[in-house]
Amino acid sequence: MLSAFVVLMVVNLHFQKIDESWCGVALEESRIFATTFASNEKDVFRSLLRELPYNTIFQVVQENDSLTKEILRAIEATIEGRDVSFCFQFTMNRLSSYAQRVLRLTSLIPTGYTTTYGGLAKVAGGSPRSVGRVMATNPFAPLIPCHRVVAADLALCGYGGGLTTKWNILRKEDRNFSRVLEVKINGKTLKLFPITMLRPNKIFAK
Repeated sequence: MLSAFVVLMVVNLHFQKIDESWCGVALEESRIFATTFASNEKDVFRSLLRELPYNTIFQVVQENDSLTKEILRAIEATIEGRDVSFCFQFTMNRLSSYAQRVLRLTSLIPTGYTTTYGGLAKVAGGSPRSVGRVMATNPFAPLIPCHRVVAADLALCGYGGGLTTKWNILRKEDRNFSRVLEVKINGKTLKLFPITMLRPNKIFAK
């Protein structure tokens, strides 16, 4: 007689206040299921819960291991505009292939630069609006930096944490670069615009 074994997914939720920000991560074993940040613990907890599929078993873990501490420090460093290098593994199998493609492209935008929704669409396929939908539901902010994606006229728009938060992160990331970069990806070109090109009078235009 054959026995059927069901492997249940358990997601561990970790959150911690680092300086003035609460940072959170949901981990499935050693892979990142979701990340987030907010001004308070309750919003971080709610944000992580929203990313869990229905009936997911989860637990809040009070003690953080070395990997978790590294991830939380990377989140805090990103929102503070510091240069961050990491090689974390992200769990994306619950996302559409299109969303995965857009998020992987977004992860290539370096500190000090932005790109546009239309620019990502030219490389990933789809439309600027479809890219915007992926950015709006990015489960890995700010490590996959959707805050570095702006409108075609380089105005800020569409950020779940609010445009003030988006601009605060970007201005901290400004490295005074002046040259537009062109990155070749699968035979297509993604343009990267330095943060210095964002015009203050357009930041809150939308």
